[in-house]
Formats: sequence, C-alpha cells, structure tokens
Amino acid sequence: MSAWETVVIIVGLALITLFTRSFFLFPDEDLPMPGWLRRGLRYAPLAALAAVIVPEVLMTQGHLTATFQDARLPASVAASVYYFSRRDILGTIVTGMAVFLPLRIGLGW
Repeated sequence: MSAWETVVIIVGLALITLFTRSFFLFPDEDLPMPGWLRRGLRYAPLAALAAVIVPEVLMTQGHLTATFQDARLPASVAASVYYFSRRDILGTIVTGMAVFLPLRIGLGW
C-alpha cells in the first residue's frame, strides 16, 4: 500500500467518523421518540459500562477466573460496597485500588 492510499484511507475514515458523530447535531428540533425508547436509552451508559467492566473482572485470557486468588475480585467487591454506601466516585476508585495494589504487588495475585 502506498503512502497516498494510506492518506486517502485515513481522511475517508475521519470524514465518516465526523459525519456519524455529528449526525444528531444537524436537526433543529428534537427527534420524535416513543416513551419506551427514551426510557430505555437512559440505561445505555450503564449497559455499556457493564459490558466492558464485567468481562475484565471475571475473565482471564478469554476464560472465567478459576480461582478466588485474583486481586480484581476482592477489589471490585470492596469498591462496590464503598460506592453503594457513600455514592462517591473518587472514593470508589481509591478503595478499589487500595485493595487491588497490595494484593497484586504484595501477594502476587
């Protein structure tokens, strides 16, 4: 592949990305949506976050974690307990890392 083909591909992908990302900015008024779709879209960020986080915590190299000696499991439990008790994102991150790092570095999990 030559250099100009690479440039054409990059510019083309950039234009496609720009168009698809800004598609919802073009209309002057809100797009009509049924109530059930509007309610369902409220849960889309949570579903996307769960789709990314859950496999990362529960799987290793494409397989379910076979042992409880994985630092991610107690760290995610501690972070979840902290979040549901305090509703503080920064504290959740600090709590999860405070459990994760000693287990990973200290015990080698």
